[in-house]
Amino acid sequence: MKKIFIIGFAFIGFQTIFSQNFTRRDSLQGGLRLERTCYDVQRYDLNITINPEERTIVGFNDISFKVVEKSAKIQVDLFENMKVDSIVFNGKKLEYKREFDAVFIDFPNDLTINASEKIRFYYSGKPKVAKNAPWDGGFVFRKDKQSKHWIGVAVQGTGASLWYPVKDSQTDEPNLGATIKVAVPNGLMNVSNGRFTGSEDLKNGYTRWDWEVKNPINNYDITVNIADYAHIHDNHDGLDLDYYVLRDNEETAKKHFEEVKPMMDCFQAKFGTYPFANDGYKLVETPYLGMEHQSAVAYGNKYKKGYMGSDLSMTGVGLLFDYITIHESGHEWFGNSITSADIADMWIHEGFTQYTEIVYIECQYGYEKAMKYARGLHKNVQGDRPIIGTCCVNHEGSGDMYPKGALLLNTLRHVFNNDELWWKTILKYSETFRHKIIDTPTVIAFFNEESKMDLTPIFNQYLNYKKIPVLELKLSKNKLEFEWKTDVTDFKMPIDIKVNGQEIRIEPTNKWKKSKFKIKSLDEVEVLTNEYFVKVSK
Repeated sequence: MKKIFIIGFAFIGFQTIFSQNFTRRDSLQGGLRLERTCYDVQRYDLNITINPEERTIVGFNDISFKVVEKSAKIQVDLFENMKVDSIVFNGKKLEYKREFDAVFIDFPNDLTINASEKIRFYYSGKPKVAKNAPWDGGFVFRKDKQSKHWIGVAVQGTGASLWYPVKDSQTDEPNLGATIKVAVPNGLMNVSNGRFTGSEDLKNGYTRWDWEVKNPINNYDITVNIADYAHIHDNHDGLDLDYYVLRDNEETAKKHFEEVKPMMDCFQAKFGTYPFANDGYKLVETPYLGMEHQSAVAYGNKYKKGYMGSDLSMTGVGLLFDYITIHESGHEWFGNSITSADIADMWIHEGFTQYTEIVYIECQYGYEKAMKYARGLHKNVQGDRPIIGTCCVNHEGSGDMYPKGALLLNTLRHVFNNDELWWKTILKYSETFRHKIIDTPTVIAFFNEESKMDLTPIFNQYLNYKKIPVLELKLSKNKLEFEWKTDVTDFKMPIDIKVNGQEIRIEPTNKWKKSKFKIKSLDEVEVLTNEYFVKVSK
């Protein structure tokens, strides 16, 4: 597994844990028990055949692992609609028991601590078909304009065990990477993660396409993309850029994907070198909108600017770039390199990645346009529930994790009131936790340490509660008074305002404070809500 840096889950979703009705199935998918923690995955070697006409998979996954706790039983996961054909260890079939999507595998004896072992898990079946990928999870079977098969899969949140046997937990990634070998009908190609290592005509109407990943990889990032692809190769400052697109779109893609180069310049300057250079960077055209599949980013935005031609910020700024290219590539740093230990903490992926959109805009078009875009994201926050979910039961928080998480970071930048320190902190964060698994308390502790401020109440309010801080202003004897109204007690957050056009920093708390500023009307006071995600009550 990638090295895990977690302080603990006490902070996560604590206010909702008793109000949800979770099941045994949820605990089996999201929880950690001895059968999962007793082994550390080192490598996956997936070897399968996909039949597009029958929509079936048949093959095996070699799961190499190191034993870290004494046990004669391990849990591997595979959706219950998929068939377990056999599980082989040292040449002999093992007994197993299925419970929902969990497969509990029995070994003849306790496995020896520190021993390196391998099982071969044979399986087959028809994987779930997505109705609305990537949001509901599953395979997508389509045809291109030449009526050739065009197939993809997206399983984030749903679980990679939807289509292959795996330890389906974000706490464990294969240290030594993976190989993905996929046989498809002749005339089609499969594109997976990492580097292409060769193809083989199997003399049965199928060709196997072999790919290898050198880096640890999230389970849900492992992918297949099947089509009659055209391949475009480029290189930018030593980084291989490869694009696999439908043949009709080859010339369009060559021009459209030029945006990748300034994006890479920006992200590498702000977040550090591309985390998977030895696996290369790819965009692969998919029959669904997009997904951050590591080193094989799924692209389905139809070569349009914005989000399918629309501007999520409703400011016009969102039409200056291809949302899917920028957002899904941002995940290479935040989500793929830095991974949350539990999906309850997915804001660590999505909040930071939506913030990369703001960063990209600032790199390309300047600070004012970036803040305009950020302000436009305010309206996308629904405030339906907290953005942190409940730990250990496969439960994500609100979809607000995207805009609210990004706006939290934009707010913190201005709380820092020191851009040099802010960008230094963001870069150090990305590099400190590069290829690591973390949790929310770890994020908070890091930003507290780097800023030399106690930012915990700020994180707590934005992450664990639906409401955002309300800055209350009032006029008393021609003097401005202010306080924060929050769910969190002892909330403190400095904020910048303008009084008659003069920018001033105030430091409100949960108690009314009287300022020295003389004003005749609250209309003379402007709160900088482009920079801070707060509400104002006058």
